[in-house]
Amino acid sequence: MNLVLIAMILALLIPIYGAWQDDDIWQKMLAFASIATKTSVMILVVSVLRDDWMIGVVGVIILSVGNAGLMLLAQLIKRMNDS
Repeated sequence: MNLVLIAMILALLIPIYGAWQDDDIWQKMLAFASIATKTSVMILVVSVLRDDWMIGVVGVIILSVGNAGLMLLAQLIKRMNDS
């Protein structure tokens, strides 16, 4: 149980390193979207392990809605930099 969570936390470090290395705004936003997706999956795993479905609902909301706002922000920043 704890080994799975530790492996998931280590998997979070990969896109954080990618966002830190690259200066392109799209690569940073994609890395942050990957972090949000992995975090919501971790929330779902914890909710199943704890048998707490209210936490699971929060994970599903983050998984379904969270990345849309991040991609809209990336598009806005890209258009501001282009002009």
